[in-house]
Amino acid sequence: MAPSAPRTRAAAALRMKQIALDNQDRTIRSLRAQLANERRGLAATKKELEETRVALEASHKVIAGLTEIGLRMSKKIERMKVKKQQVRANHVECHQKFQALDEKDSLLQTIHGLQEANNAPAPFDGDWEEEPEEEPEEEEIEDIPLGEGEIDDEYDIF
Repeated sequence: MAPSAPRTRAAAALRMKQIALDNQDRTIRSLRAQLANERRGLAATKKELEETRVALEASHKVIAGLTEIGLRMSKKIERMKVKKQQVRANHVECHQKFQALDEKDSLLQTIHGLQEANNAPAPFDGDWEEEPEEEPEEEEIEDIPLGEGEIDDEYDIF
């Protein structure tokens, strides 16, 4: 008995559908594997991005701290510059005072030399007469007589 044509066609159609379903099943498994790989890759990328974000936040904190330190140092440097200028000004002033003293000393020596040349008495011969200091008189404390037997019971505690 020979198989009938409709039956053979139906079997062939079923076989073709089975092959198509098997192909679709393989394709779905392949796509699921690719999806799983992509998800793992995305999870790793997400983890890296989170670590990068944390590192950037830490970096920003460090930069902010360094900026604050830099600003404080700049202010300190400015104060030191002002202080240095003040020290220089004080040094110049002291130098000028010493020069003035040297000039006065030189003038006094010249005057003294001229006075000696003219046999005149020196106004500043070093013999200074000190005036005696007046000592304040000590005041005597008067004894305040207490009346005998006078006791103020008003403030007694006992």
